[in-house]
Amino acid sequence: MSRKLYVGNLPYETDETAIRSLFGTYGSVDSVHVPTDKMTGRARGFAFVEMSSSEEAQAAISAVNGQQVNGRSLTVNEARPKPEFSGGGAGGGGGYGRGNRREPRW
Repeated sequence: MSRKLYVGNLPYETDETAIRSLFGTYGSVDSVHVPTDKMTGRARGFAFVEMSSSEEAQAAISAVNGQQVNGRSLTVNEARPKPEFSGGGAGGGGGYGRGNRREPRW
């Protein structure tokens, strides 16, 4: 099992310190990452927590999954790896989804 956990359905006002203290009771927390919205700066409602060992991670999943925090039931499970994307852009063909037009429309 991986040591990296996904924590979903977090209240938006939850910060790294609160998550670290919540998971710290089940083992040593190596890192916490709370993604934020680029426009508003507000937390996006999920986080990633890395525990020191797989056993601690499993204990944290068992204890915290389904726990209520500020009226929201948390979802905690093993984090999946980020999918690989093969690049691409606007529909292929060099245009904006309009076939093979290569010259700009003025």
